[in-house]
Amino acid sequence: MNIYTLNVAQGQFVVIEGQKEAVIVDTYVPLNADQNTTFVKGALPKILKDKKLKGVIFTGFDDDHFCDVGVQMALNKYRPDWVMYPRYFKETNTATECFKHINGLEASMKQQQLTLLRHSIDLADARQPRFLNSISSEFIFELFSPHKAGMNSSNNGSIVCKVTERATGATYLITGDTETDRWASIVKEFKDQLKSDVMAAPHHGSRNGITAEVMKYVKPHTVIISAGIDSKYGHPHAEAIAIYKAHAQKHWRTNTTDGVSIKTVADGKTVNSYKYEG
Repeated sequence: MNIYTLNVAQGQFVVIEGQKEAVIVDTYVPLNADQNTTFVKGALPKILKDKKLKGVIFTGFDDDHFCDVGVQMALNKYRPDWVMYPRYFKETNTATECFKHINGLEASMKQQQLTLLRHSIDLADARQPRFLNSISSEFIFELFSPHKAGMNSSNNGSIVCKVTERATGATYLITGDTETDRWASIVKEFKDQLKSDVMAAPHHGSRNGITAEVMKYVKPHTVIISAGIDSKYGHPHAEAIAIYKAHAQKHWRTNTTDGVSIKTVADGKTVNSYKYEG
């Protein structure tokens, strides 16, 4: 499993790559023609060369995860089989436009007698399976959130999902913007099931996104923080960094020097991360 955490400033754009398939997690690119946007446009064809983009996971609807430009980039060129998003909906500057692009892809696929599968996630729905085993031949998706009972904010409506590579057993925990009060419920219910080799830092390294209790159960080797340089929100926060240092062997962040993209390679036994230059 290769995990590409692309440098997109204060947001998230991740590609999970297997042998023949790939999944995108969130689609933020800066809404101006700067070097980050150019880098993403150039990196995707390289990462996805000879790969089938199976699906796109939108962890939430805030602009730094669900972005008009990034959605077009992912859907129009790579035409995934499915999209996944929380059932909780928040209207944002780009959400309506993003759904127009999803609807457009669905209509286009219908003309070709194909179906775009939509996975609208709410674990409060008894019909919602926690394990999605059939949407990829290379990956299994295990859902931990959102749950209607915990949706007291748009952040806590985020998708939390563990991706497991079938061939190696390597695992990556997707966390969105989930905050500590929702994490308390997730940990109480799922405990050791959360264990993952690699973890995306919740809420870009916010102090409100992580606790030592969460880390005790996730037990990641490596934490990857996607945050902007000189973030106006103070991400990543020193308190969060201290928790990651205490409970993970490695932590990497995109907001070092002038901003870096990170490639993480996990094979079920080892985890190694590198600066990715495209």
